[in-house]
Amino acid sequence: MINRIRNYNFAFKPTLLTSMKSYTREKFMKDLMAGIIVGIVALPLAIAFGIASGVSPEKGLITAIIGGVIVSLLGGSTVQIGGPTGAFIIIVYGIVQNYGVEGLAIATFLAGVLLLLMGFFKLGSVIKFIPYPIIVGFTSGIALTIFSTQIKDLLGLQIENVPANFISKWGAYVTNINSISFTSLIVGLASIVIIVYTPRLTNKIPGSLIAIVLMTLLVYLYRRFTGDTSIETIGDRFTIEVSLPQPTGLSITFTTITELISPAFTIAVLGAIESLLSAAVADGVTGKRHDSNTELIAQGAANIVVPLFGGIPVTGAIARTMTNIKNGGQTPVAGIIHAVVLLLILLFLGPLTIHIPMACLAGVLIIVAYNMSEWRTFRALLKNPKSDVAVLLTTFLLTVFFDLTVAIELGLLLAMFLFMRRVIETSSVSVLRDTVDLSHESDVHDKDEVLILPERVEVYEIDGPFFFGIASKFDESMRQMRDKPKVRIIRMRKVPFMDSTGLHNLQSFFRMSKKEGIQIVLSGVNDNVHNVLDKSGFSDKIGHENIYSHISFAVERAEELVQSPSKSADTGAPQT
Repeated sequence: MINRIRNYNFAFKPTLLTSMKSYTREKFMKDLMAGIIVGIVALPLAIAFGIASGVSPEKGLITAIIGGVIVSLLGGSTVQIGGPTGAFIIIVYGIVQNYGVEGLAIATFLAGVLLLLMGFFKLGSVIKFIPYPIIVGFTSGIALTIFSTQIKDLLGLQIENVPANFISKWGAYVTNINSISFTSLIVGLASIVIIVYTPRLTNKIPGSLIAIVLMTLLVYLYRRFTGDTSIETIGDRFTIEVSLPQPTGLSITFTTITELISPAFTIAVLGAIESLLSAAVADGVTGKRHDSNTELIAQGAANIVVPLFGGIPVTGAIARTMTNIKNGGQTPVAGIIHAVVLLLILLFLGPLTIHIPMACLAGVLIIVAYNMSEWRTFRALLKNPKSDVAVLLTTFLLTVFFDLTVAIELGLLLAMFLFMRRVIETSSVSVLRDTVDLSHESDVHDKDEVLILPERVEVYEIDGPFFFGIASKFDESMRQMRDKPKVRIIRMRKVPFMDSTGLHNLQSFFRMSKKEGIQIVLSGVNDNVHNVLDKSGFSDKIGHENIYSHISFAVERAEELVQSPSKSADTGAPQT
């Protein structure tokens, strides 16, 4: 065990360390400019994500500041920007409603530990293999859910407690539609228009920031000179703390762990997916390669530290990462500068945030939801095979009508079942009599392209992995055989691996054949399958002289057994 630990090769190499070896003043100036711009872009999003998640606005800023610094210091990507993202809004809001703010802190902390373990055990590459329909399904579901949560503030509806359930929520909106505030609606729609059309004028200043500054100024003047307070602002709902909070301990017990491990797992999986997806997208633009395991460790560390300061989950942010790249970000220093910019804004401009209209933030989040929805991709996936469509719609509907935890778990389960079904459908067990055609095989050992099988010899070829799915098909095929040959050759050249169920079926088939006086010979057994046979003791039962690397040797052995049934000695043919 100790030797295994010593031989465990794991390298934690933050990109910041390697970047500093060739850091120049020119790179710093590019990082400085990119960091300032990304900080400005992140400001309205951090505030909006904090409020939509059910916590106060400064918690979103604290998350972006502390999480952003840690991800940049320890991460495996040169340009990744960490912070709160829209994908977590629904998860965080649900945890706050069910377990309170302290429950959220514990769940985030546990998620951080899980992310650390994922990175340490090199699961970064595994996360990338989560089926694309699942990612699109829950992302689109989250987008629709975020959109539905912003209708109250967009319309200025007077609803004291908005139901959490999707259908009940929309029922409450319809019931209270007579309380709509048209001034709030105008502010929200104007914010959306500004955000949509700003890129046509300039790409230097984010439309969300322009919308917030302009709408905040107009609403402030409107409220002051008309006395109309129907347009709700952040200050009407929250008290802003314009300082970094002191770290506090978490009351983690076995009970809280068992209660919160499920949402913590969801946070960890979603955080890993979004972070690695963001890093992969950045690699495609920059031409560099990120270290996925180091990135997971950085995300884990950020999610362990941030909840101690009252923050919400941290992950890699695709939009802010792309903004960093487009504005010349060269190294993780840009991410650190972006966090410093947000800190300065919190400390010196924090009191002004109380004047930001809630309808304006609703407009910002509606645009975020639209960008997250990937409706074009969603529509395109509906044209894919039925199995992919089933996974997509199942994940989407479960995300909308239940929660993301159920959606990810059942979506993955369904995807695995459908994958196994495809493997089983493409796997087969065929019976060959009289001849074996080798003309299309690349590893022919004999000059003859067709092997003539001796009388009373049959070949059963397994095409595909011999796991529990195909094992049952093999068992059914064998039971349907009416002929009783003297030798049965089981050809396994297309069997990449064998699980315990496949081994059990093979052993049962061997025992059944032995009772009937039929000898079993294996051919085409690769090293992986051979190891399974050796460890289980099956190689000794069937006899090592009856396991061959190629069909030609197995046929020679079968011919010998037919001619001399009592003979079991090795013929000298090459074996594995």
